[in-house]
Amino acid sequence: MTLPAAPRIHAAIARALAPRKPLTVSQWADAERVLSAKGSAEPGRWRTHRNPPLREPMDCLSARSTVQDVVLMFPIQFGKTEVAVNWLGYSMDHDPGPVMVCLPGEVSMNKWVAQKLNPMLEETPAAQRALTSVASRDSSNTRTFKDFAGGQLYLEHAGSPSRLKSTTVKKLIVDELDEFAGNLSGGDDPVEMLDGRTSSFPATGKRLYISTPQMQGTSRIEYLWAKSDQRRYLVPCPDCGHQQPLEWAGLHWTPDGGQCWYVCRECGVCIDEHRKADMIAAGQWVPEHPERKIRGYTINCLYYPIGLGPRWLDLVAKWRDAQGDPAKLKTFVNDRLAEPWEDPAMRAVKHNVIADRAEPYRLRSAPASVLAITAGVDTQDNRLAVHFTGWGRGMAFWTLDYVELPGDPADDAVWDALTDLINRPIEHAWGALLRVEATAIDAGGHRTEAVKAYVRRRVIRRPLCIFGAVPNNAPVLSKGKLQDVNWRGQADKRGVMIHHVGTVGIKHWLYSRLSTDADKQADARTVHLSEDLPADYFGGLVAETYNPTKNRFEKRKGAPRNEPLDTWVYSYAAAHHPELRLHRLTKADWDAREARLQSAVQQQGPEKAPETDVKTSIAPRGTLPRRRGGFATNW
Repeated sequence: MTLPAAPRIHAAIARALAPRKPLTVSQWADAERVLSAKGSAEPGRWRTHRNPPLREPMDCLSARSTVQDVVLMFPIQFGKTEVAVNWLGYSMDHDPGPVMVCLPGEVSMNKWVAQKLNPMLEETPAAQRALTSVASRDSSNTRTFKDFAGGQLYLEHAGSPSRLKSTTVKKLIVDELDEFAGNLSGGDDPVEMLDGRTSSFPATGKRLYISTPQMQGTSRIEYLWAKSDQRRYLVPCPDCGHQQPLEWAGLHWTPDGGQCWYVCRECGVCIDEHRKADMIAAGQWVPEHPERKIRGYTINCLYYPIGLGPRWLDLVAKWRDAQGDPAKLKTFVNDRLAEPWEDPAMRAVKHNVIADRAEPYRLRSAPASVLAITAGVDTQDNRLAVHFTGWGRGMAFWTLDYVELPGDPADDAVWDALTDLINRPIEHAWGALLRVEATAIDAGGHRTEAVKAYVRRRVIRRPLCIFGAVPNNAPVLSKGKLQDVNWRGQADKRGVMIHHVGTVGIKHWLYSRLSTDADKQADARTVHLSEDLPADYFGGLVAETYNPTKNRFEKRKGAPRNEPLDTWVYSYAAAHHPELRLHRLTKADWDAREARLQSAVQQQGPEKAPETDVKTSIAPRGTLPRRRGGFATNW
């Protein structure tokens, strides 16, 4: 017998108005999630107690949780992706809304669909029931889009930024954020761009970022972790009860690697691995900065549940095998310890470290050991950045000045200011005046023609029109290539020439010098920086870090502008001008330069002395630079 219509309508209204059950993601997963043999070592019912550290991160993503941003900086194979899959199933069944899953590339997206999403939908009835259609040819059930009751699922990758930008969702899942950032084309910041996808849900939107870290300074997951409340999983010592995180430094082993144990930082007791399960079950997440809104979680390979990851002895063997091999060591640090990799050589070139080495010489005054000066110019849309570098024996160098000239490079005024600045002599400590011997000007970007036009005028000494070389193993300064043609269509030998600069090799050279100078006294250093330089200069000089995976330098996240580094690179390239080749000078060559400098100083008298030979680029004090190309400078 069918019920009257009124009770049925009242029951439907009651279900719609009833408060949502206080169900968490971990509770839903324990009750509904079924693991498939396609992607799990333990197929069957999901059991959160098998990996207790996953419970709190999952519950932060529950409907009643006020947390909006969750960051997981986890090792590989620890279950971080399962947190995302459980949240996705929970959203489809219990808390529907538009959801987007972002992967680094199309291949990784297809693997994620095949190994994570499809098995979850096939083995978990609650998630399968939520789908509008399960027909493979239905437009509501495709590989990258699925329609479910109350919401939609979008699967995107970094190779299609236009599709990412056109999608608005309530919940966002980003898997392997560091790889995502590396694959994103168009120059967008991935975190800012992806956060914008949930801007239409300011109060209810949630974002989950998960990844193993990559390079320190450029790692996006490390950047988000640094902004979070930084939670670590503390476990009690089975002997004294002291709460502490398990750290790799606390693991000890015999010389042959046949046995290992963990040492409590409080009482020093040796803890065998078989006690790990009870310790983890009694552990808890503890924030270092509880006042911050972003929830950040990090953990390492010592927490692998027994049976679901390598044993401590296996990890010790991997660690021992990685010693002496930077590539293997980086992989272990990233994938197992869940820590960003920092090149040991880069530790001595942090901006605050090199700022402490600044020396008390004045800008635009060359110390006694400076025997040559070059300049590098970086062109920006609204300014020119100019770096003056003094060179001495052994290619030791001094930063003599760093100036930014405001103005659009399309306007002649900023180039006139550059001419005035470059042609102005710099006073040497002995009293002579040194001139800039060569200047390299970056012609990259959309100001190429303006740079070429300036170089053609030749109003400064030895101007070079340069581009950054594409190959990572390019020489410091390539052979010039003619760009202009005459009326016959032949290469014009009097026209402008383009030189390519091997920026990767030059930056390696600079950073190695900065690193080796770390423990030297000022008079023994090869890198000399004035204490009069602005604070941003020191940060800009080391604003990039080397990524061995891609064999290139990348700008650190949050670092100052890198114009000081770029302009120094260009001034170093100018020192390799075919007519200078400062890097090839012998002791006799440097002695000859020093002798000419001393001679110029001795020639000074009460009356204006004549200029020295143009080849020496040294002018006595009180002289003015010669006119060049009809342009006269006023000092």
